[in-house]
Amino acid sequence: INYREAYGIFACNGILFNHESPRRGNSFVSKKIAETVAKISKNKNIVLKLGNLKAHRDWGKAAEYVEAMWKMLQLKKPYDLVISTGETHSGRDFVNLAFKKIGRQIIWKGEGLEEKGFCAKSNSLLVKIDPYYFRPTEVDLLRGDSSLAKEIIKWEPKVTFSALVDLMMDYEISKL
Repeated sequence: INYREAYGIFACNGILFNHESPRRGNSFVSKKIAETVAKISKNKNIVLKLGNLKAHRDWGKAAEYVEAMWKMLQLKKPYDLVISTGETHSGRDFVNLAFKKIGRQIIWKGEGLEEKGFCAKSNSLLVKIDPYYFRPTEVDLLRGDSSLAKEIIKWEPKVTFSALVDLMMDYEISKL
């Protein structure tokens, strides 16, 4: 803010929480889940390996966040705004919805590093916890408060978490 005021420049900061789309890179858990579950839907003998399924994230659709940034740039006065859905969902929620999209229900067994996800119909192993994917500085809960963005730029997310997972799954399935 001091730099912006000192030099009289128009600069906005959009503090974006997890903004997802099918264009996400493979290092992002949302992309990894959607891509792997899509492959499993085509009878690939793959096990989805993940880290902390309990971590909750504020996941929204990237295109909507771009719209929010554009709205910020249309203002007469620059603001720094949080762009988020205000809702959180766990990695487990994402996995469950992704498998639901391909007609499979996951039954979770075990705890911690021994937790595994099995197909409810076939009892085949579909999800496994792998310590490699745990982050040393993991944050259990990330939720944004975009109330100021709602007030100033009249922005609100429209795509639900479930619809976002469907969108990502549809894309990954169409690639196969």
